[in-house]
Amino acid sequence: MVEFTLWDILRNLLLAARWTLVLSLVAFVGGSVVGLGLLVLRLTGRYGADRLVAAYVQLFQGTPLLMQLFLLYFGLALAGLNTSAWIAAAVALTLYASAYLTEIWRGCVAAIPRGQWEASASLALSFGQQFRYVILPQARRIAIAPTVGFLVQVVKATALASVIGFVELTKAGGLIANVSYEPLLTYGCVALLYFAICFPISQVARLLERTQR
Repeated sequence: MVEFTLWDILRNLLLAARWTLVLSLVAFVGGSVVGLGLLVLRLTGRYGADRLVAAYVQLFQGTPLLMQLFLLYFGLALAGLNTSAWIAAAVALTLYASAYLTEIWRGCVAAIPRGQWEASASLALSFGQQFRYVILPQARRIAIAPTVGFLVQVVKATALASVIGFVELTKAGGLIANVSYEPLLTYGCVALLYFAICFPISQVARLLERTQR
């Protein structure tokens, strides 16, 4: 039997942690782009777009992320569309992040006094100009702290990608624990690595929140 030292376990976990960070970044950036587009659609309210976006948000917030991963990975395969675990995880987490970010940012926009919309409208600005030059700069200041804080949730959510075979930090921990026969040590290291990733982000979010008061 091959013996694994603490360094062997940590080295392999650190290699897997790279994929946790990459997947988190892809999901967060993709979710931000999609979420911003959905926010604009919801604010326009044209052709019932606000209701469609609200339904989208309720769908992805009201169903488990694990089920969404299963549907994208196994469901698409049953439909004849073969996809990799990486693509399925990235798409699922992007949709998940976009739903939450849309709602976070909607609340930030709602916090802007209605008079700002009315004042900008009196200047004959279009909706796009109102949003870009008047509302967005004010809402962005409010949104920074909760948006950064949500990144912690995205990082932790990547652990669910292990159920479809994507080898990130949690999946690597399971594989190493099975071959090293050191589950307590291995999962302890996994927990510490997640903490090392998430704690600085949460501290930055708290600092930003304090500076905005």
